[in-house]
Parts: sequence; structure tokens; C-alpha cells
Amino acid sequence: MCILFVCLCLLGLPAAVRAEDPYLFFTWNINYGNISPLGVTQKVILVNGEFPGPNINSTTNNNVVINVFNNLDEPFLMTWNGIQQRKNSWQDGMPGTNCPIPPGKNFTYHFQVKDQIGSYFYQPATSTHRAAGGFGGLRVNSRLLIPVPFDDPADDYTVLIGDWYTKSHKVLVDLLDSGRSIGNPTGVLINGRSGKDSSGKDDAPLFTMEAGKTYRYRICNVGFRASLNFRIQNHQMLLVEIEGSHTVQNNYDSLDVHIGQCLSVLVTADQEPRDYYMVASTRFTKYMRNASGIIRYAGSNTPPSSDLPNAPVGWAWSLNQWRSFRWNLTSSAARPNPQGSYHYGSIDITRTIRLVSSVGFVDGKRRFALNGVSHVDPFTPFKLAEYYGIADKVFKYDTISDDPKATAGPNTTIKVEANVVSATFRNYVEIILENPERSVQCYHLDGHSFFAVGMGHGKWTPESRKTYNLLDAVSRNTIQVYPRSWSAIMATFDNAGVWNLRSVWLERQYLGQQLYMSVQSPARSLRDEYNIPDNALLCGVVDGLPKPPPYTI
Repeated sequence: MCILFVCLCLLGLPAAVRAEDPYLFFTWNINYGNISPLGVTQKVILVNGEFPGPNINSTTNNNVVINVFNNLDEPFLMTWNGIQQRKNSWQDGMPGTNCPIPPGKNFTYHFQVKDQIGSYFYQPATSTHRAAGGFGGLRVNSRLLIPVPFDDPADDYTVLIGDWYTKSHKVLVDLLDSGRSIGNPTGVLINGRSGKDSSGKDDAPLFTMEAGKTYRYRICNVGFRASLNFRIQNHQMLLVEIEGSHTVQNNYDSLDVHIGQCLSVLVTADQEPRDYYMVASTRFTKYMRNASGIIRYAGSNTPPSSDLPNAPVGWAWSLNQWRSFRWNLTSSAARPNPQGSYHYGSIDITRTIRLVSSVGFVDGKRRFALNGVSHVDPFTPFKLAEYYGIADKVFKYDTISDDPKATAGPNTTIKVEANVVSATFRNYVEIILENPERSVQCYHLDGHSFFAVGMGHGKWTPESRKTYNLLDAVSRNTIQVYPRSWSAIMATFDNAGVWNLRSVWLERQYLGQQLYMSVQSPARSLRDEYNIPDNALLCGVVDGLPKPPPYTI
């Protein structure tokens, strides 16, 4: 008990509040290592020597404590994609909230996976590090007292799919900084493997199933540019969960999984005992790239059929599949936090924010923007500047308008600056994401779940609201926007802190297509937000400053 109390005090969290919930402790060493996922030897980022990194297998309300040692030659941050960090943006691990871990140093993350039963992943948040690896699965299981709407599977498997470059992340940075594109990915990986060796021979099986039993597969797209379609040869997939929300259960032959998205399916081993391929292939690209992996029935020695299932064609198919996803309103678990959100369609919208993407050149270099502003991170994280009361010395709020009008057209002059939007605590907000370009885009919001209520072709208008799903839209954290189309989401900004809204397309994010939402409680109170942790790293203009008075109850 004394050791636990000391740990809590060091991390700046109230011992009395947290003592009843279990703790999971991890020590992670972040190193470079040489591997050949696509047959070309390259330097990747390993977590405890693993690529992908180790799975975090937690249960709702667990306290997760991860001591991260940065053994790289550059600053490093880890973020926890989809974990809401309730009242605790100090642990979000984004450049706008945290100072990076210097080379040769460590930082201990401490967060609670609060009321989020579902499938997530972690990834690096600095530079283009996630193009070098450092990612892994993060699952939050249900406590025994909370039933889930399906029987326990025979086993639970994590499937990390994503496109991959054979260029190093430092080469990618040099390309982007010089104003050039990083181009198309070289290939696709499933759990860090393409599925074939240099001679074309299949890799060893990734997973094993026993005939007649049902298994859970948690599928996350941890890639950088490409939407992927996932399918399993001769097997149906019963969709049961998307990013922390249990869904109406429908069977699918294949599923589109866009960048940053996670979902869970149940697969029953009801076919002839033999080996079967799982396939992940690129969508909406001129040249298809794919990866395969083998699922083996226990005791099988029969190789898989070479007749692979075909991928769907066109984005209209993908849009129609998205429309088939529905929230399971009869489930007693995996619900978002805001009270009253079960009837989210009847909550009054207090603010509408339209965000239109654009691309252009600034000083001869390519930049991506939202409402005409291409974001850059200052040396002092926004959250620290706010907490120390010196935000005006670091950045300006609301450099963009909620209504872009003509400010984000193809000929817009792009401004490069910090893009921080102030949001009123506990307001219910509608956000419209418009994509005037020819490629699929995808956005992730930290610190919150949102209701993905609508999508449509062309420009959004108030009349578009008539097409919204205001009853059972899935509550999630990442949403795609199809070419020359819009997507609408609704969220309650009930989580005080500074939260990143970003394009998850690596090139776009790095070159400015992101912003931060500053959600400030009017009271400096522990009811709304935790104090800065005692072990917080300080940098920029706050380095060496005395800490402000702590929050009180």
C-alpha cells in the first residue's frame, strides 16, 4: 500500500479517489531496430524490441501506468488513440498538450481507461514517427458486472492493418519539409508482416481457430494514407463493436476500415478445417496494394486456396456500408459518457463549426489547411501555456471562423500559424467536415467520442440536417469524409482540456491539417480537471516557472 500511495503522489493524482481501482504497470523501452517488413531492410521503432508493440490488455476503470524510456536520437511522444483521458489531457501525449520526452530520458504516463469498453491502439505523436512503427493494440474489456451483447469468444485477436513505406521516417520528413509529397505507400502490412517472404512463400499462420468455436478479431487501421478493405476467405464477419460502441449485429463479407479506425467482429470457425487467408487491400487507389495472413484451423495441414476474395469497388459501396452501421441501443455497456446522450438527437445544438480542407503552397512549399489555416505547434504546448496563465504569449485563439464561406477554396491564401479553437465547457456542438478534394480524408478527435450522424455528396447546407441519423448513429472517435463530400458529427465538449482534432493522413497532419480545441472549465476545480502531474515535463517559456496554485475541490 505504501508503494502505491507514493506512486499516486508522485503522479499528482488523489490517492483516495483512485485506490479502489486496479493498476497495470508497464515499462517500455523505445528503440530503433532493423527489420524487413516488405523485403527491404529499414530502421523501425520498436517497443520493448517488438514490432508492432505489445498489446495493452486492460479492463474498464483500470489505471494504466506506463514508464516510457526514449532511446531514440530525437524527442518522442506516445498518444493513446481513442482513450478519452477524462479530465486528464495531461496524458494525451500530443505536442499541443505535452512536452516531448528528450532523447535518453523517460516519462511515466498514468491514465484511467474510464467506461470505454472497446478496441483502440497507441502510436507515436511526434514528427513522422508513426511511419516507423511504435504502434500497438490497446483493448478495454468489460468488467464481470457489465454484460456485453454477445457470448465470450474462444479467444480475442488483435489485427493491425496499415499501409507502409520502405523509406525511413527521416527521409519522409525531408521530403515533406522540402515541399514534396511522400508519394504512394510501398505496400500493406498485417501485424507487421506482408504475408509472403521474398520467394513468395506464405508466412507462418497468424491465428489459430478450433472448428465450431467463435473468435473475436479487433481490426485497426494504423496506416498513414490508405483506406483498407478487410476480409477473411470463406468466412462471414459479425460486426459487434466500433471504437467503444456496441453495434447492431450484422454479417459482412468484407469491411472498409479507414485510417485510424477500429472495429470488432466475431468469426465462427464453421468451414472445412484447413488454412484460410485474411486479406487487407487498399481502397480508392489507382494501384492496389495488399497483404495477407493465414488463419489455421487447429490440426490442419491443408494450405489455403489461392482464390482470394475480391475487394469491393468504388466509394459509393463504402458509403452504403457506413450507413448500415447502427448503435446497439439495447446494450448495457460501451456507452459514451455525457448524460442524456442516449437521446442525442433531441439535444439542442449550441454551435455549428464548418471545417473545409484545402491544399496550397506557402513560400513554395506544400501545406494543408482547415478554413485557410495550416497548423504549426509552438515550442510551448498550448495546455501548459493555458495552465500557467500565459497563453497570450504563446498563441492566439480562434484564428479561424466557424463559417468558412469562401475562405477555403482552391485559390485560398493559406496562413501558417497555431490553430486553436476555444470551446465552451459542456456545449453540444455540431462539426461539419467538408472535403472538396478527390481523395478520401479521415479525422480523429481526442478526448471525446462523437456521434457520426451524417454524410453526403457536395457541400453541406442546413438542409443536409434532414438526412441525419438522430436515433442510433454510432458513437466513435474517427470519421471518414468521402471525395467532394461532407461528414457531420455531434459531440458534447464535457471534457476539460486541450484536445487535438486532426487529419489522420500522415502527410496532411504533418503539413498542418489539424487544430486544437481548448475546452476550459469556468472553475479551477478537481471536479472538472486534474492538476498538472508532478512528473510533467516542462519546456518552452514555462520551463523554470513556479507552478500556479493547484485546483481544489
